[in-house]
Amino acid sequence: MKRLIAFFVAVLLLACNEETKVDYTLFSGKIENPVDQKVTILKGREKVKDITLDKDGSFTDTLKVDAGFYNFSHGRETSAMYLSPTDNINVTLDTEMFDETIAYTGSGSQHSNYLAAKYMANENANIDVAKLYSSEETEFLSAINDIKNSKLELLKSQKDLDIEFITKEEKNIKYDYLSFIQNYTAGHRYYSKNEAFEPSPEFLKPLADIDYSNQNDYINIDNYKNLVQSHFSQKIDKTESPTEIFDFINKEAFPELKVDLMSMLKRKIAPNNEDNKAYYDGIMALSSDEEFKENLTKDYNKIQKLSKGMPSPKFVNYENHKGGTTSLDDLKGQYVYIDVWATWCGPCIAEIPALKAVEKKYHGKNIAFVSLSIDVESAHENWVKMVNDKELGGIQLIADNNGKSQFIGDYAINSIPRFLLIDPDGAIVSADAPRPSDTKLIELFDALNI
Repeated sequence: MKRLIAFFVAVLLLACNEETKVDYTLFSGKIENPVDQKVTILKGREKVKDITLDKDGSFTDTLKVDAGFYNFSHGRETSAMYLSPTDNINVTLDTEMFDETIAYTGSGSQHSNYLAAKYMANENANIDVAKLYSSEETEFLSAINDIKNSKLELLKSQKDLDIEFITKEEKNIKYDYLSFIQNYTAGHRYYSKNEAFEPSPEFLKPLADIDYSNQNDYINIDNYKNLVQSHFSQKIDKTESPTEIFDFINKEAFPELKVDLMSMLKRKIAPNNEDNKAYYDGIMALSSDEEFKENLTKDYNKIQKLSKGMPSPKFVNYENHKGGTTSLDDLKGQYVYIDVWATWCGPCIAEIPALKAVEKKYHGKNIAFVSLSIDVESAHENWVKMVNDKELGGIQLIADNNGKSQFIGDYAINSIPRFLLIDPDGAIVSADAPRPSDTKLIELFDALNI
């Protein structure tokens, strides 16, 4: 009898232990000077959870996650994290110095602290992208080897990192190195202004042995994901038959890659793309999401109306920085070059010096330069201040409807900066005109005798 009782006690204890086994991450923290009422945990583009902040900026919640890389987001700022089941992590930061102040404590926090340190190391390295990609092959390889080695040294200097994490991060660093090589051709052509450039076969050799079908690495390692997406995007760009590549992707790609390529490649359906139909048909074949397909069809139909010579969509009574309002019809009788931008857009701001130079070159000519901000209403003062601080010229306007204006929608603008050129009669010359920094813009203006 005693043996029987002991057996049932043992079974009961085992059951209790199984019930109390922790298989979740406890995630808490406090944000000084919060700019939003929540923080968001992301796995790639997929939202894992929104967590509401208390009045003092603190929060706590549990997360059901697999071990892997995640992102912690608040407002417009994001920080990479690594989470595992059973972690108990606390994060603190001040939004006024987001990346400089973010710190993790608790069980499992060493991995996220390493990722934060890696980000700051990248920032402090201050890589001159133009100089890097305009350099010749030998110099370029030497530079990216130095970048890779410095990242490996930082990884080796960390304490208490899990073997699984180290393995993933070493792969991340390797794939980052290969991405530099993959992007060199396009980067060198752009920064060296040599569109005919082709790298040597020896230079591209490291890319020959990459397996682009590793579903596990794709799900868990961001730099591999970027490498694979770029590989297929470049193949479609280079081929004379995009349909064949889309057919291959449809038959051979794993589901996660198909979904990501759909979202990525839909941006290629643009006014100046001669292969729009092949892109549209190919993406539609990849998708089983009826809502996505409906929206893609709407955008495709809009693009069809943005061909050269078609009447331009119009904006009416947009606020003018100098006072009053301006409509597109007010500018009829002259060419109109429109820069669609926002104060938070780094690439937009980078074009400002070139735009000023073009404006100066064509001052007094039959062309109006319009900068159209899509900043939201809450950023109105930022727009006013930046126009003043940077002494922006031309006609400075801000779009209505919190940046979701009819004009922006009609031009199917889903990324900025975007440049438009309209002729004196109000017809489209180009719904995706060259940037001010691109020499092709002056060639276009000269061809039009502006």
